[in-house]
This record gives sequence, structure tokens and C-alpha cells, in this order.
Amino acid sequence: MKSKTTTEKASCKPVSRYRLIGLATASVLTAGALTALVPTTAQAGTAAPSGPSGPSGPSGPSAPNTLQHAFAAAAAKYHIPAEVLLAVAYQESAWDAHSGQMSTSGGYGPMHLTDVTPAILAGGPAGAVGRADLTAMGKDPALHTLQAAAKLTGLPLAELREDPAANIAGGAALLASYQQAVTGGRPSDAGQWYGAVTRYSGSSQKRGATAFANRVYATIRTGATRTTLDGQRVSMSADPKVRLATGQLSRLSLTGAAASAATECPPEVSCTFVPAASSNGQVANRPANGVRVDTVVIHDTESSYESAIATFQKPGGSSAHYVMRSSDGAVTQMVPTKDVAFHAGNYSTNLHSIGIEHEGYAAHGGTWYTEAQYEATASLVRYLSDRFGIPLDREHIIGHDNVAGPSSSLVAGMHWDPGTSWDWEHLMRLLGAPARGRHGVGPVGSAVTITPGFTENQQTLQICPVDDPTGATPACTSQRQPSNFVFLRTAPSDTAPLFGDQAIHKGGAGTDQISDWGSTAQGGQQFVVADVDGDWTAIWYSGAKVWFHNPDGINTTPAYGVRLVSAAGTTPVAVYGSSYPDRAEYPAGLSPSTQAPISYYTVPAGQAYVATRPPANTDDYFTSGAVVTGAKQMYTIQYNHRVALVYSADVTASCV
Repeated sequence: MKSKTTTEKASCKPVSRYRLIGLATASVLTAGALTALVPTTAQAGTAAPSGPSGPSGPSGPSAPNTLQHAFAAAAAKYHIPAEVLLAVAYQESAWDAHSGQMSTSGGYGPMHLTDVTPAILAGGPAGAVGRADLTAMGKDPALHTLQAAAKLTGLPLAELREDPAANIAGGAALLASYQQAVTGGRPSDAGQWYGAVTRYSGSSQKRGATAFANRVYATIRTGATRTTLDGQRVSMSADPKVRLATGQLSRLSLTGAAASAATECPPEVSCTFVPAASSNGQVANRPANGVRVDTVVIHDTESSYESAIATFQKPGGSSAHYVMRSSDGAVTQMVPTKDVAFHAGNYSTNLHSIGIEHEGYAAHGGTWYTEAQYEATASLVRYLSDRFGIPLDREHIIGHDNVAGPSSSLVAGMHWDPGTSWDWEHLMRLLGAPARGRHGVGPVGSAVTITPGFTENQQTLQICPVDDPTGATPACTSQRQPSNFVFLRTAPSDTAPLFGDQAIHKGGAGTDQISDWGSTAQGGQQFVVADVDGDWTAIWYSGAKVWFHNPDGINTTPAYGVRLVSAAGTTPVAVYGSSYPDRAEYPAGLSPSTQAPISYYTVPAGQAYVATRPPANTDDYFTSGAVVTGAKQMYTIQYNHRVALVYSADVTASCV
């Protein structure tokens, strides 16, 4: 492949890429986002049964023990249009039953029936201990829909929690009761269920409730098809002509038609403002003060939504700009975007980024990363990208697990959330920035995007008690689950040791423990092809040549118009985790920040790494309002599982 050698300020122009059309309402945004995900639709207005395998028959789509049948049966029993019931469940759980486990929002099953008590909020998986309004919060009827469903159906609570069919019936009964209260009947027109769907959101705020309902109806318009985590194929038809009876909103007791003036969110995201403790960040004036905002960091809370908010309100800890709820994608903003939040464990990253916490636990797989959460995240990130000019690529839309370690002593202990089960490729599609082109791998020296998929990319991981703060993992256990990465090995063989990150394993082999990020390359990350051997592809990664199984390029997509950086001479290039000016560049009266190369890492001569944007000047910020900008520039590169920084003067840049 031809390459163009350039100066350090080279401007690579990638091939044209499409972006999903930015739309103002949640319903239309979701419809556009889902279009690419739905390969087939069935007859409008039907449940389109599809079992786990085989033709219609005892073990096929009409089998009474399938989820598809359960939805059809519940819809018929409670006189609900099948597409309404299916779409509500899709937004609540993506149709996953979760084996009777409670979500971090206190919900159970495909219909996310809730049963939250103050004790659960305080000390269980929810973890909201310390909130002054804990008792009042626990009395909210929206937190006890499981009990309401039990009264309506006569089914035991345990059955509603653990049996998917019972859970679906309970949700249907609840939805039907809401419809009866709104209209006095149960019409066959799906659009006439808008009020009931809005109430099912559990939100008393108009903004959040209607955002949920609009997402449900967007799913009705496009249809959906998915294989659940337990292997069942569920599908629903499309009804693009459905008309929403929005006039029914006046019959609901909803408050707060507009978001607080303090919030910074797109209109389709339900957003309120609760300030974090002032000591957990810094007041600033980004980007008006010259400090760029060019990165979004995706986190998970490792606690409940309520607990994360309470934690960020306690002085002396961390904060994030936004916290997002799992069940419906509702957001609490806690730090203005102009200010610096302490969320990434790296001040340079904090200085130039916006942090979004997502309710969930990284060790629990993708169980509680809901479609509502992904779609709200995409909407919020697009809003931030448009506002601040944040590039929509995986060096600027990153996970906490991709943040550079700021010093040698801190690299090994950097966080690993949102983990292996955050579907990066799905998020980038929703953002309108997927990897373009067909799967494959180019010649040595070209760049590839890691694109293994998610649902079909099953990897076996070891989960240990230290990885799971809920206590639900009493001993280390191996689990096979959908994953966002490929494993990296030291040689082109399934029996070769996993690559061990130098900071974690000190020269030893890597492991398959879920928190061992050092031997994985995630979806959307870009690397340079170092070698090819049959079904195996090698990339330059962490200063080494590492291998992953890639038959016919199934796990990669060639990347074009990419900027590569390599050592300018024969001496290995130092790698950094921060980007501060030189000591002499700080004016008198300001204490300089200092940095040193990461001792474990270099860019050896002959290797190349991807930098998606030109280099940026070093800088620093002080609470007095002073901004110090250095003369030197640094590239951010995709160095290993994490990004890293190199001085532009130390490298040569080229475009491929």
C-alpha cells in the first residue's frame, strides 16, 4: 500500500464515511439507529414467532416454552397489540430473562418488574447507602411493579422473578391496567397505547417518561430481531405507519416538562442536575479558556445509579459529568461540561474529557447495559461531539479501561470498566461512525480496525471475587459470554501464551481473567499489521508483535486514510501517560506539573502505531484560572489496550 510521509502536523484524509442523520426527537433517532440492526421484519401487527431452532412444531417457533410464544400468549390474554408488548420489553431488557437475577435498578426479567426496598438500596446490589431520602425513595410505587403485577395476576413473587413467561404475563397485566386507567379500554391500535407505555417507564417526569415511550414506538416503527443471551430468537414486525396518541399525556400525572436550566443534554435525553461535591473536580471555563475538550470517557458505576450519585456528592472522592440509569437511559448531570471532573484517574485525560458513568457492573457481562442506555449514550455523545468538536473515533470515544496510566507506578492499577461486555461496535454504529468496508486484512504496514462483532464473538473469561463488588461471585469461575475483544498471543497458535502487559505481568504471560486488560484488543481500536501467518494476523502492540486468530480477516476491517507514527530514528521512542509543558514553560508563581516516560513502554524502531488526529500542544490548568500552554506537541496513539502519548518531535508521521 502506498504511504505518504508527512511532517508531525500531517493531516490524513480518510475515505468518506457516512453518519447517521442527526435528528431532534428520541423516537426518530432510535428508528434511524435500529434500521441497521434489523435484518428482517415480519408481517406488520403480528408477533412473528421464531423459536430457537427448527421449523414450526414441538421444538420450533410455536413451542409453548419459547419467549416468542410467551409474548404472543400474554398479548392475547391481556388484549395488547403484540408489537407494543414486545417493544416495551425490548427497551427494558432487549428480551433477556437474566436467569431471575435482579438488575442494578432492582428489576427482574424481560419486563424489568421492580421490587426495590430501602435495604436493597442501602446495602445490596443497589448500594445507595448514605442517601438522606432512602426511605422515601423506597416507597416510590415505580420501585415495586413486581408486587403490583403479583396482585394483578395472582402469581407468586418468586415465579414472577424467575420464570420468564410469568414475568412477561406480569408485565402485560401491568401494561393493560395502565391502559385501562388512561383510556378505559384496550384498543387494537398500537398508537393508542402511548399513554400506558409512557406510564410503564416508571418516571414521573414528562421528559423521561416520553423519552422512553418514543424509544418504544421507534422500535415498533422499525421492528427488531435478536437472539437472547440464552439462545432464543425473538422478533417483532415493523409498523412504520403507527401514529402516537400523544394527547393522552394530559391524563397522566407527569411533572417537569422541561429540563433544569443547569443541564446540558440533547432534548431526547431525560436529564436533571444534581451537583457533585466541589472538591471532586475543578471549576473551569473549557473550552473558552483555551483548554480543548476532545474526549468522552465511558465508565460503569460498579454500583446502583442512586449510589453513584450519592458517592459523587461526598467530598474527597470522584465525580463524573453525567450518570446514566440502566433501565431507561435517564441522566443526572453532576458537573457542568465547562468544568473538570475527577473521573478518569489521569489529570491530563480529566482536563480534556467528559465522563459518562453508566449504571452497571463490568463483571456481570452485558446483562445491564440496556438498549435504552446505548441509545441515550449515543444521543448524548453526538450532542457533545457536535458542541465541542470531539472526534467520533475510538481514540476519543474511549472506555475507562482505555485511559492511559499517568505514571509507571499507576499503570497496573488503572480501572478496567466498562469491561469486556460493553458493545463498542454497536455504540459506534449508533453514533454513525462504524468501521467502513468489508472484513479483511491488508498487507504488512497497513492499518486495520478491530471488528470482531459482539453477540457472536463468544470468549471464555475467568471472573473472580475481586472483579465483582456485589459479592455474587464467591469463587473464581470461567464463563463464556459475548465479548468486545480478541485475545492476543505471543505466537500464531491457540496454544501460545497470552501476551502479558509489561506493567501487570513483568514479562510473564497474560491471563483470561476479565480484569486483565493487557492481552486484548477491543472493537473499534486500530493497529498496524506487523505480519500474517495463515489464519493469524500480527499487529504492533505495546512495543511487541502480538498475534490473534483472524481467518479470512473475520475480526478486522482495513482502515484507510489513517495516520501512523513511528520512531524518527533508531532509538526507541519514550511513551508517556500525560501531556504537561516543560518546567521552564511555567510562569513564576505556578508550580509546574512533572511527567516521566512510562518505564515499561517504548515505541521501538521499525514499529508503527495509529494516531487518529494531529498532535496537540502540551498544557496544564490551575484553579486560579491560569492555563499554561507549552510549545511542544504530543500525539495520542493507540498503543495497546490503552492510549498513550509520544512527543511529535520523536516520531515520523505518515498516511496510509
